[in-house]
Amino acid sequence: MTKYIGILTSGGDSPGLNAAIRGVGKAALNHYGMQIIGFRDGFRGLMENRIMRLDGGELSDILTLGGTILGTSRDKPHRMPVGGKLLDMTDVIAGNYQDNHLDVLVCLGGGGTMKNALRLKEKGLNVITLPKTIDNDVALTDITFGFDTALGIATDAIDRLHSTAHSHHRIIVVEIMGHRAGWLALGAGIAGGADVILIPEIPYDVASIAAAIRERSRRGKSFSIVAVAEGAVSVQEYADMLAAQKKKASPKQKSGKKAETEDVPEAPYAEKTVRLAKQLELLTGLESRITILGHLQRGGIPSAADRLLATRLGTACTDLIDKGHYGVMVAAKGDGTKAEKLEDVAGKVKTVPPDHPWVLSARHVGTNMGD
Repeated sequence: MTKYIGILTSGGDSPGLNAAIRGVGKAALNHYGMQIIGFRDGFRGLMENRIMRLDGGELSDILTLGGTILGTSRDKPHRMPVGGKLLDMTDVIAGNYQDNHLDVLVCLGGGGTMKNALRLKEKGLNVITLPKTIDNDVALTDITFGFDTALGIATDAIDRLHSTAHSHHRIIVVEIMGHRAGWLALGAGIAGGADVILIPEIPYDVASIAAAIRERSRRGKSFSIVAVAEGAVSVQEYADMLAAQKKKASPKQKSGKKAETEDVPEAPYAEKTVRLAKQLELLTGLESRITILGHLQRGGIPSAADRLLATRLGTACTDLIDKGHYGVMVAAKGDGTKAEKLEDVAGKVKTVPPDHPWVLSARHVGTNMGD
């Protein structure tokens, strides 16, 4: 019997989403004779039953497009803004799933999407996810699509900033995306030859950074490039965060309930980057300038590597659908793929180990990691 697939994109947009939609759709239509419909704007579109028919025509000429033809949102099925309130709309979503006679729902997204997909699985829906995020922080997959494109964009930005930093004898602080994981800042910093790389996994000491920059000046290097992940924190900020988390968790621990795992609110990223730049200026005597790449890293044509990755994950997804293998994420493993249980992926973050080969390589070429 013909199988019916629903597909949506959720969370932040990312290069390669359209390539993944195309991979799932074309394999479903052409190889397996399945039918596929898209839901607009993530889980909200599924809740509101806003459908986009995906046939051969809709899937043509989207391989190289950035963004997502389906649109996206960060709305969560169990906490959906409706009429000024946050409501649990999982029953409505399950009803629309049934009304559209779906055999499976394919969700393209990052860490938040994995958790939301698991909630729908627990509601009885057949779900498969594909790992997408420029942060590369989804657990149990070698890489996420979107990362390679963003890595190239961030590296190109650092390359271009070198000339300005050199010409004006400045410190250039480049803020790169990465809230909880430093893969993007670390990779771009190494590839772009940044002199300092700051990532969330290694709390930094401003005095150590300033000393490294002053040492460069003594060696005749009149400028420095500092690549900082937006989620990077100082040693003091890290200690304060741990103390706040401990204080927030203690009441529930005393009552025998599970401790809170939500992040403690922090200062906006840009404010922290501005503060860092000012501190370095005071400690080194060198003028500093800030460049915040922001959403530039998400946009534009996906790289060849991301198109290839998204296509092979998408086609592997339809292979799993054909076999009736649901409740999994299609992970990249070497040149192949592996179906990982959503329970093993959701709620977990792939962070940079302090002894990761990339970190060791950065240190070996003389890059200051802030510690």
